[in-house]
Amino acid sequence: MARRKTTLYLEEEVLRAAKVRAASLGLRESELVERALRHYLGLERLEALLAKGPLSEEEALRLAYQELHASRG
Repeated sequence: MARRKTTLYLEEEVLRAAKVRAASLGLRESELVERALRHYLGLERLEALLAKGPLSEEEALRLAYQELHASRG
């Protein structure tokens, strides 16, 4: 997938923690942020489901409602 450069404004404490964590994992900061966003957004689960093949309408609705409820807390 294509990557685009972007600017994010983060609190210093969050940025500092991200830098430390990225260094401890041997990652670039952008890689750590992308991994964290993918996890938070549930993209890993979605990609795994899509790899299994097309969803039925019932499965798609169930997943959509599950994610909607999860995002609302």
